[in-house]
Amino acid sequence: MPPTHGNTGQEDGPAAASVRAALRDFLKREILHDPQYPLKDDEPLISSGLIDSFSLVDIALWVENAYGLRIDDNQLTADNFDTVAELADHILEHGHL
Repeated sequence: MPPTHGNTGQEDGPAAASVRAALRDFLKREILHDPQYPLKDDEPLISSGLIDSFSLVDIALWVENAYGLRIDDNQLTADNFDTVAELADHILEHGHL
């Protein structure tokens, strides 16, 4: 099922929900080291100080391994990927799902 694109900035549908859930799980387990943390899709990650910018490299490597999508270093910024929703949208738009 192809992702649906809207003007809201967030993808809808089962593929989007699956990607967001996988991202939340990875972030809570591997980056935050707190599987019980109530991470929301629109919660700022970097700009809020929840994670540091160095964690973006780990996230990019996970995205590449999980979805076959390489994120260029110059794209790894809080402006592009500050929330789970933004990361998921990028994966759905550019990945091979």
